[in-house]
Amino acid sequence: MTRSVPLRRPLVAFLLACAVLVSATACGDSGDSGSATGTTASTGASASASASAASPSASAEKQRLAKTRFVANAGLAAGATYQWIVKPYRAGTFKKGAEGRTFALVKAALAGGFAYNRLKAAAENAKGDPLLSKAVAPLTAGIESLKGMATKLRNGEAGEGDIGAFESVIDSIKSAGKDAGAEVKDKVPSTSQLTG
Repeated sequence: MTRSVPLRRPLVAFLLACAVLVSATACGDSGDSGSATGTTASTGASASASASAASPSASAEKQRLAKTRFVANAGLAAGATYQWIVKPYRAGTFKKGAEGRTFALVKAALAGGFAYNRLKAAAENAKGDPLLSKAVAPLTAGIESLKGMATKLRNGEAGEGDIGAFESVIDSIKSAGKDAGAEVKDKVPSTSQLTG
């Protein structure tokens, strides 16, 4: 057993050296060896030259990523809303005396906060695509109106109008996405996504 301790130390030292080498290689310059000032200047010049040369494809890539993120965030918001707010409400689970009411209200409150957060993220993602941005911009006030909904849901104070507001905002986001070529489909988040 005393022989394994000396073996561990060189192994740990070797692994740390490899990690430093890998991180130094990843952060290093791609070829030019010059002074720090020269390298920075040449890197800045080449970056701006490559940005202007690759601008159309980089712009298209950013728009594609913006749409993808929009679809993912809006889909999670829609899934959470329908699964844990609309369905239980329509089933009467939020009514006083209903079986499982407390658990349903807690989960609805988590879903309400989660959906609000994902809708805000989706609206931010939409800014990366001109067509999507134009379609989603009028909906930001509707998203903001959902800000205090999680508290209402947790306290069992949400009524038909509140649930309708959630549905309306979700439907509007889905419609705006579809019109801009970014169709949103419901994606029910896991419980760990709601709480984390």
